[in-house]
Amino acid sequence: MDIINKKILLVGGGGFIGHNLALYLKDKNAIPYIVDSLSVNNLYSINKEEVKNKNLYSSILNNRVEILNKKGIKSIIKDARNHEDILKIYQEIDPDIIIHLAAVSHANKSNKDPHSTFDNSLRTLENTLDFARLKKKHVIYLSSSMVYGNFDGKEVDEDTTCNPIGVYGTLKLSGELIVKAYSSVFDIPYTIIRPSALYGERCVSRRVGQIFIENAIQDLDIEINGSGEEKLDFTYIEDLLQGIYKSCTSQNSINQIFNITYGNSRKLSELAELLKSEFPKVNINYAGRDKFIPERGTLNVSKAKELLDYAPQFNLEKGYIKYIKWYKNFWKNL
Repeated sequence: MDIINKKILLVGGGGFIGHNLALYLKDKNAIPYIVDSLSVNNLYSINKEEVKNKNLYSSILNNRVEILNKKGIKSIIKDARNHEDILKIYQEIDPDIIIHLAAVSHANKSNKDPHSTFDNSLRTLENTLDFARLKKKHVIYLSSSMVYGNFDGKEVDEDTTCNPIGVYGTLKLSGELIVKAYSSVFDIPYTIIRPSALYGERCVSRRVGQIFIENAIQDLDIEINGSGEEKLDFTYIEDLLQGIYKSCTSQNSINQIFNITYGNSRKLSELAELLKSEFPKVNINYAGRDKFIPERGTLNVSKAKELLDYAPQFNLEKGYIKYIKWYKNFWKNL
């Protein structure tokens, strides 16, 4: 399916995934539209919240806006929870594809503030689907590997039973079920994507890879929850963007669920060793493990490779070092 000049609506598109995706789609000659309130882990919230490295994050968030503006990508600042107002905007855009990204993007934040997580994850999704059912638009829903809960064995595929732990994974699975229910009742084409341990440029969500770099660049100790033997299937942002793009362009994506990651889990201690290759003096400590973080491993990506021709390019050695070098350069120019 040709994506040139196709209008693609990114709900919650001002976030880490969304702004990178908008840039990627623009380079593919699609027409991305961002709708975002910028109030969840973004410009309008960063100065109101108690967060570390506030000045750094403000600079990164402003950098997102600058890059989007330079590319001529339209951003509409509107709360996607507001049903009446948001449906008018969606109707005016009349997108060919809707990519639903709106969410509270961190498990720890979700467990601390479940009300906000529910509101920003499911209420926004209901509005997306309410519009999609009228126009039979293809909806791509960004879920998470957290829906699996504790991995049963060394790897999981899309048919593995989901048993999430905590608020974040449970709401992501709820979102998947709602999407499939709307599809069944209203014949909406959908695609569900499950990334894992995402990292990359201009992220402010305080995921593990980001925290490691920020501490190291400020000569602070690194703290690993657990022994360091825990494994995660790290997803570099460009691999995720490729998977989403191919979900937009392939008919094989319709009414399917895909794991989109590198497809090879790595120990947290390995991530730390890569960090030390760029910051030799960094000190690493080990602490108790968070009981609400499931024990994970590899996500099998064979289905995406077969149906979408998905071809991940960034193992940890390539992607994480690229990310570190970007961070060093951004820090130097603050």
